[in-house]
Amino acid sequence: MATCPECDAELDIDDDDLDEMELGDPWDCEACGSHLRVATLAPLEFDSDDEADEEDSEEEDSDDDDGDDEDDEDDAEKDDGGDWDE
Repeated sequence: MATCPECDAELDIDDDDLDEMELGDPWDCEACGSHLRVATLAPLEFDSDDEADEEDSEEEDSDDDDGDDEDDEDDAEKDDGGDWDE
């Protein structure tokens, strides 16, 4: 039985999955949600997958942009009206 390097939870791995596993294969910890990679096969050990974690944080950053750009354009059109006194 392998454990998660992030939270030390025991990883429940099906025998069929274990037979097909190769070094570097991705795996997600069900306990903490960490993205892992197979580090060794005998004994089975996992390492944190830093690349997947970086991708997740980049996706979260892009999700923070809530499309306020349209509001900015509307504000610019309102400000661009010029003087009505002409």
